[in-house]
Amino acid sequence: MLSDQHIAILGVGNMGRALLGGLLRGHDVAPEQVRVTRRDTQALDALREEFPGLITTTDNAEAVQGADIVILAVKPQVVNEVIESVREHLAPSTLVISILAGVTTESLRESLGQDVPVVRAMPNTPALVDEGATAIAGGRYAEDIHVSRTRTIFEAVGSVEVLPERLMDAVTGLSGSGPAYVYMIIEALTDGGVKQGLPRPQAFRLAAQTVFGSAKLVLETGRHPAILRDEVTTPGGTAIAAVAELEHHGLRTMLINAVATATKRSAELSELNKS
Repeated sequence: MLSDQHIAILGVGNMGRALLGGLLRGHDVAPEQVRVTRRDTQALDALREEFPGLITTTDNAEAVQGADIVILAVKPQVVNEVIESVREHLAPSTLVISILAGVTTESLRESLGQDVPVVRAMPNTPALVDEGATAIAGGRYAEDIHVSRTRTIFEAVGSVEVLPERLMDAVTGLSGSGPAYVYMIIEALTDGGVKQGLPRPQAFRLAAQTVFGSAKLVLETGRHPAILRDEVTTPGGTAIAAVAELEHHGLRTMLINAVATATKRSAELSELNKS
């Protein structure tokens, strides 16, 4: 689906770099098909060394000319400047993919000044190790082929869900911000192990692997987490005693409320971006 597409990635920071690596590793995309931009010329030099044939430039307008797909991965504070520089150089058929938090497909289309197909994506940082969770939503002029191409791009760095755009704030609250919650859980589990006498390096590795392995078991078996939890909590055992303590302190409620709070903040930022 991407073998005949020319792709421009504007802003090859952490997420843009993850997408670049995923595309070149697994989807029949040659480095010569991809143009990437960044202000840091040394970083661009390093990318050319890593991916021979990759086209790099500091000029966003130059990068998008002739591109079939343009991925906006720039920082929010420069997005208006970038859109202004590229809007006159996009073909009407160019697929624009945005990972800009809080920017709707309609507002982006209006800023670009033409009815190009726009797909909005909300990836998360585990995409850096090809284990990302990304939700995508097509805009008014995005057809099935545009959504499919976007899905293919983000499947190079993890799993993808296609959702209505009205749910993107909830996605931000759950999977977009979710890694922060999980890191706190890993940190707390590590400290718990240290408190009980484990050396910190071993406690850290055990905690991180426990979270990773538990998540993998849920995904690969497709079984409900409550069922898997019940299999660990034997009558009168250690796990059920710990679960009772977690319930007493409201862990479940705290996580539900954290997602709600992040979702609300995402909606607030979306309104700010409209104004």
